[in-house]
Amino acid sequence: MTAYTLPTPSRPAPAEPRTVYTVASGDLRPAANVTCWPTQEKLEQDLTAALTDLGWQVRRGHDHDAAKGHGFIDSQRAGIEVFKTLPKDALLIVVEGVWQYSHHVLAGLRDHRGPILVVANWSGEFPGLVGLLNLAGSLTKAGRQYSVLWSADFTDDWARDGLRTWLDTGVLTHDTSHVHPLPPLPEDPETELGVALARQLREEKAIIGVFDRAAWACTTPSSTTSSSTRSASTRSACRRAPWSPR
Repeated sequence: MTAYTLPTPSRPAPAEPRTVYTVASGDLRPAANVTCWPTQEKLEQDLTAALTDLGWQVRRGHDHDAAKGHGFIDSQRAGIEVFKTLPKDALLIVVEGVWQYSHHVLAGLRDHRGPILVVANWSGEFPGLVGLLNLAGSLTKAGRQYSVLWSADFTDDWARDGLRTWLDTGVLTHDTSHVHPLPPLPEDPETELGVALARQLREEKAIIGVFDRAAWACTTPSSTTSSSTRSASTRSACRRAPWSPR
């Protein structure tokens, strides 16, 4: 009978008392990660200051890579290795100041047993909110509970109160009373055109892409920019899109 050496799963250390652990999922493109890193650093410093004022300490789940010029998780493999070391029941915050690729961290977040909060900077110039929305959509599709929060610098009462609520309860629920079902549309030329276009798309199909607009917003100033310009420009990696919050 063959004798096999059975694998032994890694056992992370337990979470420290009153400690929040953080991770930062990044872009697949090195230029975007390097360009956005100073903004990410500022976001993490602001968040750490807020958490410290609320009586918590912060442990970053992975180091800055001096050779790469940033501290983002920039691949699926890197994310898997990071989550091997994180306490499974810890309060975990995903901090996003950049467009990010959710598969970097989704596997680890899916199996994490503690509360998850995704935070972003409220900026019309850097795409942290777009990265937050992408990751939130992925977590929703994965059936994983999570909360979200955003702020310009985490000094405002609204953001501080949200952090306090999540730290105390593990859940943060936002007021959505302003959202209402779409009322019946009037019978006018615009409605007629919309219905006709919808029917055409259903029958003839078109390649649109769920996240294409968001991705281009973080890549180029305009969708009409030439491919050579896109390749040459690193500063445009995080430029504001026309529909970004201002």
